[in-house]
Amino acid sequence: MCSITALAHLRAILLFFLDIFGSCGYNIAQQAVFFHSIKSLFMNKPLIIVCNKTDLQSFDGIYEEDRKLVMEMKSEALKTVIGQGGEPKNEEGVLLTMSTLTKDGEITMKNSACERFHVALPKPRDQKDRPPCIPQAILGAKATQATEEKKRKNEKDLEEENSGAGVFSDSLKNDYLLANDEWKEDVLLEFLDGHNVYEFIDLNILLRLEELERDKGLLQAEEKGDDFEMDGEAEIRKKSLLIQQHIMKKRSAESWPVVQRKFDTDIQFNTERMGRQLSSLGLDPSLAINYARSNSRGWKRE
Repeated sequence: MCSITALAHLRAILLFFLDIFGSCGYNIAQQAVFFHSIKSLFMNKPLIIVCNKTDLQSFDGIYEEDRKLVMEMKSEALKTVIGQGGEPKNEEGVLLTMSTLTKDGEITMKNSACERFHVALPKPRDQKDRPPCIPQAILGAKATQATEEKKRKNEKDLEEENSGAGVFSDSLKNDYLLANDEWKEDVLLEFLDGHNVYEFIDLNILLRLEELERDKGLLQAEEKGDDFEMDGEAEIRKKSLLIQQHIMKKRSAESWPVVQRKFDTDIQFNTERMGRQLSSLGLDPSLAINYARSNSRGWKRE
């Protein structure tokens, strides 16, 4: 429906492709009905009817009834051309045959469309010459783009330079958007020693380290006075110690929040609870309890 609506607003040549073989799911009669239902949108626009798929069915081999329908469509196409105030240069150019598979008749169709295309030029209102003006920036951009396309190597060129197919394997990291292209070939670990590496990544580790250093420095300054100054060796030792503590906390999961769980002794799954439930149902729990105790005592821990 979007395509049909666009026909009422486009100022261009219209090509109506007709499937004369009928493999699209509609026969020629149904396609003709569709053509006549929208032919009002073709008025005052150049129209060419293209009979496609001649590689499967020739135009001369279709039934006589279908040929009459196609000729009626051709007469309607001629009316649209006459409606814009002139006779067509070539009446046969309104009805063409082609095959998109074998490319037979494709050039003829393109040439016919170009011949019917009309470029409107405004009438001169004075003696000034007004040639077409194309900005230099656009011309320069087109020239640069053409040069880059000539120099750019595609995947086929890279494959031939690297011993051909079966030997060359393109990297999937070429399209990565990184600040540095050298990072594309970095090896990224997902699991290390059975742990997920992402759980140990802290993007704000340097900021937290500075906060720890500042807090610890204030505490030491309060304990030893305002004249306390730490030498370089002690400062380095303190930083390495803080880093090691941070790594150990991450590994031991001490920084994770502890969820308090209450343990209810009444919901223990033991023989006493089983006995109470069986008794409430009116059953004798002694056999079940003795069986459970005998089985539990029989298991040996290896």
